[in-house]
Amino acid sequence: MKDQDLQALIAYRLQRAAEALEEAQIMQEIGHWNTCANRLYYAAFYAVSALLIHDGLTAAKHSGIKALFNQHYVKPGKVPKTMGRLYNRLFDLRQEGDYLDFVTLNAETVLPLVTATADFIALLRSLLETEEDINLDR
Repeated sequence: MKDQDLQALIAYRLQRAAEALEEAQIMQEIGHWNTCANRLYYAAFYAVSALLIHDGLTAAKHSGIKALFNQHYVKPGKVPKTMGRLYNRLFDLRQEGDYLDFVTLNAETVLPLVTATADFIALLRSLLETEEDINLDR
């Protein structure tokens, strides 16, 4: 993939992260906690995938993306362990809320994750901005 195409893909994934975070905030406002957790996970997922793409890493499954993130960023200390735990928690909540019957997430569980996910995305964006000259508008 050409450098220009790679930069465009990274910017696109960061844009998707911002959109999913905004969608999560809308779901928060109306109390749709399962959907809020889903959108928070995807917001974080898109930001993580942008970081992985930047470093030439990819996986076919969400669990593979999570494993690569933990292996290459959390374990070596590039990303704080608290952020790694947050991503793992979002992954688990999305799995529960989307695939298990009779799971109803609530404000107590999901609400604190909204700000934490915004901070997570900001951290990953800052990691990307400190790397090469990537055009990250927005």
